[in-house]
Amino acid sequence: MTHRTPLITSAILPAATALTLALSAGVAAADLPYRGDGHIMVTPDQLQWTDIASMPAPAEMTVIEGDLSEAEPFTFRLRLPAGYRIEPHVHPEYERVTVLSGALHFAHGETFDRDQAHELPAGGVAIMAPGEPMFGFTEVDTIIQLHGTGPWGINYIDPADDPRS
Repeated sequence: MTHRTPLITSAILPAATALTLALSAGVAAADLPYRGDGHIMVTPDQLQWTDIASMPAPAEMTVIEGDLSEAEPFTFRLRLPAGYRIEPHVHPEYERVTVLSGALHFAHGETFDRDQAHELPAGGVAIMAPGEPMFGFTEVDTIIQLHGTGPWGINYIDPADDPRS
């Protein structure tokens, strides 16, 4: 059997080079949150963590992509300390969570019950439908990443759990 190596023609090589340059010309430095122009590559030290109005301190977030109040794609991370509790709540859109470090104990339900929670270690994923009640907690410092399409929000089952009120 003869092995044939495809040849790059004089028309394909310039086009491939132009495409590579166009893709690498995108966003030169992290301009967060990303707004869909070019491409972005971000290292953890470029993320800017802030307090979250809708979650009790000392939880923090960093928005990587999108405007959470708009009907557009978003990606953000939450940094939760050991012993953090996420009270029962719902979201208006699908919630897609990936545990990046630590572990998130997560469950479905309107009442906080540690015994119902499933441990999601680093690399674990959870997807919940809009309007489905959920809660969670951490035992170690944990970072999770959420992504989806906005508008995004959180509504606590018990309004007394909402730090905005």
